[in-house]
Amino acid sequence: MRLCVFGVGYLGATHAACMAELGHEVLGVDIDKAKLASLEAGTVPFYEPGLEEILVRNQEAGRLRFTDSYAEAAEFGEAHFLGVGTPQKRGEYAADLSYVDSVVENLAPLLTGPTVIFGKSTVPVGTAARLGARLREIAPAGAEVELAWNPEFLREGFAIEDTLHPDRVVLGVADDSTRSEQVAREIYADILAEGMPFLVTDLATSEMVKTAANAFLATKISFINAMAELCEAAGADVTVLADAIGQDARIGRKFLNAGLGFGGGCLPKDIRAFMARAGELGADQALTFLREVDNINMRRRTRMVELAREAVGNSLLGARVAVLGAAFKPNSDDVRDSPALNVAGQIQLQGAAVTVFDPKAMENSRRLFPTLTYAESVVDACQGADVVLLLTEWAEFRQLTPADLDSVVREKYIIDGRNCLTPSQWRDAGWKYRGLGRP
Repeated sequence: MRLCVFGVGYLGATHAACMAELGHEVLGVDIDKAKLASLEAGTVPFYEPGLEEILVRNQEAGRLRFTDSYAEAAEFGEAHFLGVGTPQKRGEYAADLSYVDSVVENLAPLLTGPTVIFGKSTVPVGTAARLGARLREIAPAGAEVELAWNPEFLREGFAIEDTLHPDRVVLGVADDSTRSEQVAREIYADILAEGMPFLVTDLATSEMVKTAANAFLATKISFINAMAELCEAAGADVTVLADAIGQDARIGRKFLNAGLGFGGGCLPKDIRAFMARAGELGADQALTFLREVDNINMRRRTRMVELAREAVGNSLLGARVAVLGAAFKPNSDDVRDSPALNVAGQIQLQGAAVTVFDPKAMENSRRLFPTLTYAESVVDACQGADVVLLLTEWAEFRQLTPADLDSVVREKYIIDGRNCLTPSQWRDAGWKYRGLGRP
């Protein structure tokens, strides 16, 4: 099919390239000329393993190109995907839907024949119904233009796998829909042939699937971090605790890694938008627990700063601190709401000289925190350090040994903010080791 993808940021560029990989002809649409120029040159303006190869392969095959013309997109596309951002509003918990609304307002007047628009952006429940009504109102094709919701479930660092081999495909359709499911089945035919579950719901349920999933994962992470707080007080080991309760099939081990907590462009803003929307619907008490989920998550950052201060004699003034990690998670260059950078910034504000290294997120970090010092390697970052903070669990950092840093640091003190090192290995080598929620 001929498909258009509106918005070529992380979600849109990934979806466009993967739809082309499935054999469709795809047109990526955006008003950001810098993004378009980068993608047209075969360069992805963010780090996602494997994406650049897929992008170039499908451009060379003639299945993928990009434009800033809505008129060209309306004429080209048999179906359209809406993949623009829905960031948190400044000063509010609610989601900013201005980019979503803008696509609809600009595209709809150009739609003169039958088509389906599939929303992929994470939006508050009720958005799809509102947009569907607006489409019918301003599109020349009227009721022949259908709006469906097809939420994404991408994990940064695994976005290609999650798009081409998802664990489920969810499609929300309007009550009067006649074509949306059929078109979706044609688009995803190769994926569905692998036996992936295809769940067809109403619009409201499909919107809630993504936000509910993110709220659950955030809750699970904050739960184990609350247990880490208790373990520290009791002298217990949260990593062993997580292994033990994770053996229960009803609980599972995934997302029970205590540490610095979650960040990024999805979980934090999505759970806050979920709370805001519940309040608007008069169901505010239903999600009040998410406020504590958010609070626990933010406390982890404060705790890491406290541990760093304790490590250097209860005053960070003049201390040299090495920070390993800037991205919010490994295999990504995303520094949005990054716990690692937040901690680095707080420590610097308390008078420390902070040097940061990350394998992929250095450029983005410099833009966001230009006053921090940035190193070219782990060894450079740790030169003369009074304490080393491991804050993003890149494989390169997990594989560190005491011998790698013995001759570099001023004081042999490491704080493992992701509990990804072996304490005995470091302590036996004469280091002071501290983990979050570990004795």
